[in-house]
Amino acid sequence: MEPITSLGRRKTSVARVILSEGDGSIFVNGVEGAEYFPVLTQQFKLKQPFKLTGTEGKYDVTINVDGGGITGQVEAARLGIARALVAVDEAHKPALKAEDLMTRNPHEVERKKFGRKKARKRYQFSKR
Repeated sequence: MEPITSLGRRKTSVARVILSEGDGSIFVNGVEGAEYFPVLTQQFKLKQPFKLTGTEGKYDVTINVDGGGITGQVEAARLGIARALVAVDEAHKPALKAEDLMTRNPHEVERKKFGRKKARKRYQFSKR
């Protein structure tokens, strides 16, 4: 099997995923996946597509991720892995779609408006 590349995005994070046959190792930006994402919930999110499709330990994953925060990066990587697994076998799509892993989350940070502290927060009002 030749390596399959896919792309995942979340907020301002972009993850480029390369999926190839192997023993199930995950590398993120040249570092072991569990070391790059130390929190257990993040590790669960990273491995979730493999658990849902029953392909744990069958593929090696190399992820190049940049931008955003750590949670946005792990969710971008999860979307990229899910897309790559569907490219390998179309039969994986219903299981991944049922858990909402095939959909890009469209939430973005709202821009700050002038005359305000943040996007919607106002400066404190003083009556006197």
